[in-house]
Amino acid sequence: MRKPFTLHIYEDGAAFNQAAAKLLTNLAQEAVAQHGRFSLALCGGGTPTEVYKLLAERPYCDEMPWQQTHLFWGDERLVPPDDPGSNYGQVARLLLNKVPVPSENIHRARGEWEMETAVADYIEQLRPFANENEPPVLDLILLGMGSDGHTASLFPGSPVQESEWVIGVTADYDGRPAQRLSLTPQVINCARHVIFLVTGHSKAETLQNVLYGPHQPETLPAQRIQPVNGTLTWLTDTAAAQHLSQLT
Repeated sequence: MRKPFTLHIYEDGAAFNQAAAKLLTNLAQEAVAQHGRFSLALCGGGTPTEVYKLLAERPYCDEMPWQQTHLFWGDERLVPPDDPGSNYGQVARLLLNKVPVPSENIHRARGEWEMETAVADYIEQLRPFANENEPPVLDLILLGMGSDGHTASLFPGSPVQESEWVIGVTADYDGRPAQRLSLTPQVINCARHVIFLVTGHSKAETLQNVLYGPHQPETLPAQRIQPVNGTLTWLTDTAAAQHLSQLT
C-alpha cells in the first residue's frame, strides 16, 4: 500500500527553487529545536543546483543552523572529490565553501577509495545516527528522479538488498558509468522527511507513472521510496507536472 504524499507544483524555476530553499531551512530549524541537530542527505544532478546557490545567499544562509547541520549524500560516484562528476564536489563549489558548516559535520562518501572500502566507511559515518542495529534516521533526504524513474543510484532492474544501508553499484546502466555507491530504500524510508525535486518536460510521463501508475518498483525505483514514519513531499514545476492536473 502506498503511503500518502504531498505534491507542490510551481509555475517556474524561480518559485520552485525559493520554495525548496525555504522548506529545507524550516525543517532544519525545526530539527535543531527538537533534538539539537539537523542531518541532511543531499542529491546531485542539475535540478538542485539553484537551490544550493540560494542556501549560500541571504536570507537562507543566515537562517540555516549551519553549526548544528550534518551533511550526507544520497549517492556518490567513485571519483575523487575534485572530479566534475563528484556530487560532493558540486555541493562544495556551490555551497560548502561559502557557509560555516564545521568540517567534522561533512560526511562525504570517499569516492577516491575502492568500492568495498568506501561503502564500509560510509556505513560507519552513518552509524552515530542510528540506534544500536537499527537503520540511521536522518532528518531530511533530498532526492532527484531521472526520466527513467531512477533515484539516487537505484536504477531500473537493479537488485537492492533491503538489509543493507549502503550498496555499491557495479553494473553499467543505460550508458551511465558504474562504480557508485548509494543509500538504500531502507535508510531513505527511515528518514523523518523525504523531498523529491523534479523538474522538466522529459520527466512528466515518468512522474505520472510513479505517483499514480501501477506499483512497479523494479521498473520505477522512485516507487521504492515509501517513508515508514516520515513525510514524503514532491516539489515539481509545471513542465514535470503537465500530466497530473486531471489526477490531483
